[in-house]
Amino acid sequence: MAQSRNVDTDERAREDEPLLPTAHRARAPSHPSNVNKTIDLQLDKQIHLEFGGPIGVTIMMIFFPSLMYYFWICIEFNNGHLAHPASLDTIGEWSLQQWDLLVKHAAPNVFAVTSYTIFIFFQFALAAFMPGPVVKGLPVPSLGFKQLEYLCNGLSSWYATIVASVIMHYTGLMPISRIIDNFGPLMTVSMIFGFGVTIATYLYGVLCNKSHRMSGYVMYDIFMGAVLNPRIGIVDLKIWAEIRIPWVLLFYITVSAAFKEWEVTGAVRPEVLFMVLAHALYVNACMKGEECIPTTWDIFYEKWGFMLIFWNFSGVPFTYCYSSLYLLKTETGRSINHHPVFLVFEYALLILAYYVWDTANSQKNRFRMSQSGTYIPRKAFPQLPWGTIVDPTYITTQHGSQLLTSGWWGVARKIHYTADLSMALSWGLICGFDSWIPYFYVVFFTCVLVHRVSRDMERCKQKYGADWDAYCEKVPYIFIPYVY
Repeated sequence: MAQSRNVDTDERAREDEPLLPTAHRARAPSHPSNVNKTIDLQLDKQIHLEFGGPIGVTIMMIFFPSLMYYFWICIEFNNGHLAHPASLDTIGEWSLQQWDLLVKHAAPNVFAVTSYTIFIFFQFALAAFMPGPVVKGLPVPSLGFKQLEYLCNGLSSWYATIVASVIMHYTGLMPISRIIDNFGPLMTVSMIFGFGVTIATYLYGVLCNKSHRMSGYVMYDIFMGAVLNPRIGIVDLKIWAEIRIPWVLLFYITVSAAFKEWEVTGAVRPEVLFMVLAHALYVNACMKGEECIPTTWDIFYEKWGFMLIFWNFSGVPFTYCYSSLYLLKTETGRSINHHPVFLVFEYALLILAYYVWDTANSQKNRFRMSQSGTYIPRKAFPQLPWGTIVDPTYITTQHGSQLLTSGWWGVARKIHYTADLSMALSWGLICGFDSWIPYFYVVFFTCVLVHRVSRDMERCKQKYGADWDAYCEKVPYIFIPYVY
């Protein structure tokens, strides 16, 4: 039977501890003896054919890159409107015209190949050598419940990246505006990397007997991945790809748009600055809270396949930037000049949603880390009020896990997703309503999160049984309090 109780985490004292400037190790206890390992092993080995199975994922691997090219053409050459042939009779001619645009404006060039490749290897070198805390992840069932260690130096790497980019910009080695000028070629190079790393990782897993939870369908296993914990030395490739590549690239694409607008007009509009702020907040949050990521679902359970690899190497940075592209590249976007009242609303929505998202993630992960003994107090900027719950309430399950029921997590079970979607919506609203392409992110993200929540609910029900029912009764709402 579930038990609800308080726990004294002594967070007031821990928040006053200094951040160590070099790497150090956080002690974590071994896997709790009361956890039902049998259930964990069963869940870890279960294979569910998702996304329509082998046929569905094969279509997705073709469809998503094609969609990325299509939306880019719409923004770059069709004022943000959906491009289409004038009639059925002209489909062939129209398709050839689109292909010609890709060949002329999106084929890899020297700048795209060298800059993207240098960026990837630079980020890997930073991940391998920059200082940062070492934390332990969740016990991995397939490794005998071993807790892997993760060097979380995202913050120092992020600052080093900023310094390097400033030096390269002002010395003329690589003006930041060149990124947006070469968007098409860079996107193509990123896709090549995404497919290349996907195939290489799959072959490594199969040929070196490192595969895990395989379905037996080649295309499905390429999509979902063959390897659970891919590493090169101390660098965990899943965390590295999830944090160091997509959000940093997204930020610099938007910053490049701002620099380009400054070069052309001598000023940067509040709408473009809004996107710079939005992406700066996001990437900085990922870096300052990297030590919380080893205990997340992506790292603990998901394998490293096309779904994660391509989306991190290419999908996230080159689709979540549509609002920035639209504001700079389209005639309609360049003419946007919102009323000050609307701008105040937009900035307020962004900052409020970011506050809820940041503190909700902080509350849950600090609680989880405190329970496992891996919590490390840090002073990374910004540390927001209510980021740590003092004396949190939770439900202790028969499985041995604790389900948090206080703070934001007593308001709704997925309140951080609600805040994340609110930020995504604000990215679209800043572009007005003449095109729906800037709203692709929020629409796509909604579909992703709804699917993820359904998977999570099903798995938690299997794992916790009646305790999950008790938790849902204690926290009845998923996204919006008193609504849903």
